[in-house]
Amino acid sequence: MNITEFAPTGTLAAEELGTVHLIGIGGVGMSGLARLLLTRGIPVTGSELRDWPSLAVLRALGGTIHMSHEEANLDGVDTVVYSTAIPADHVELAAARRRGLRVLHRSEALAAAMTGRRTIAVAGTHGKTTTTSMVTLTLQRAGEDPSFVIGGEISEVGSNAHHGTGEYFVVEADESDRSFLLYRPFVSIITNIDADHLNTYGDLAGLAAGFAEFAGLTDPDGFVVTCADNPGTRQLTEALRDEGRTVHTYGESADADLRLSEITSSAAGVRYLATLDGATLGEIALPVPGRHLGLNSAAAVLAALRLGLPLSDAVAALGAFPGVRRRFERKGSAGGVTVYDEYAYHPTSMTAALHTMREVAGAGRLVVVFQPYRVYRTRDLQAELAAALAIADEVIVMEVFGPGELREPGEGGVALTADVPLPDDRKVFVPSWEDVPPEVVRRCRPGDLVVTMGAPPISLLGDELLSALAGPAADAG
Repeated sequence: MNITEFAPTGTLAAEELGTVHLIGIGGVGMSGLARLLLTRGIPVTGSELRDWPSLAVLRALGGTIHMSHEEANLDGVDTVVYSTAIPADHVELAAARRRGLRVLHRSEALAAAMTGRRTIAVAGTHGKTTTTSMVTLTLQRAGEDPSFVIGGEISEVGSNAHHGTGEYFVVEADESDRSFLLYRPFVSIITNIDADHLNTYGDLAGLAAGFAEFAGLTDPDGFVVTCADNPGTRQLTEALRDEGRTVHTYGESADADLRLSEITSSAAGVRYLATLDGATLGEIALPVPGRHLGLNSAAAVLAALRLGLPLSDAVAALGAFPGVRRRFERKGSAGGVTVYDEYAYHPTSMTAALHTMREVAGAGRLVVVFQPYRVYRTRDLQAELAAALAIADEVIVMEVFGPGELREPGEGGVALTADVPLPDDRKVFVPSWEDVPPEVVRRCRPGDLVVTMGAPPISLLGDELLSALAGPAADAG
């Protein structure tokens, strides 16, 4: 979908939307928007087919949830909101247009909710959710009470959205469908630019051009934050500075404005020494492991300092960082096996996450249950996905999750499994959801670490795995 297909919202404010109906309200992005609107006192209805955990919270806030998709759900509705995952012929979307209701893409509705605030927009191929969460918690620690909408729940807050009283609005900016071009940030953070969403952009050059356009929308009185270690963002930084834009950089590179050194990561967390413009800031530590999370935290620190917030607040917020749901989320242990859930689905983020999982597994084996996300990505990045999965000791691949997409012969989970460079007895394609738990039980032994990884639905599998690992079959094994 091209950004030009979105109708401009102009000066439309959230309070002008009337009663809002969200199609697919249980998804992470839609549920966050729904929560934000409800806490602002705006009537919200929504439709779903699966009873996602977020729905209970939305009902408690006064939302009306229909567990079906049908035209009658639009009765009394003024504005209908859809996401890119909703096809044009969806019964509710088609009916809304036929009735002449206001129809907005999720990003348009979110842009309306940001009116009157200074927006801090976090973009990038990987690390958006974690970085957005870190920025939000740092602002909260400094007493700013920001509004925020994040593509995952901050574990400590138990929310992915909040309507705050402060001047800042922190948002995770999605590049996948160009919808981040609707925002007008005061601060833009770009964590990295790696090949993805090529169905939208055509090639890496097209993607880079999209990020350049996004950065160019930043308020002239604001600034852009980029990673000095990523080739894509380095090139963008040079171009922006040539245009006279204010850009601040972070990373391990010698020329980074905020430089990280002596990075160490273990099961206990990650820590590093930081310097800003050559001056020592001291040690920054997080209670969650992963060098990539250390890099994300540096973006949050740099943005906070350039906004004039105290370093002590940033250090304290990161020192207590609770993590984000579906980002290295510990689900529990059973039968001597520990189960985690991780959202990573792109080869770069999967590689970083799986290396971190190896640190945590210690002497135990790493077993990955992976659900590929999107047919086009699985096809275009199949070799890279396979190489990332090979970091594990045992791999179970499910069928691709790609709503509205068609798989051509030879595409999908079977082909990906065949490409994983592991012996045949250490990898398997399991297309049926109910067959995955017994397969995990069969392959696991005490001391192992299992991670469910990939597309959103697989996050619901963790509890089933724990039940299976604790059950009679596990005892017999």
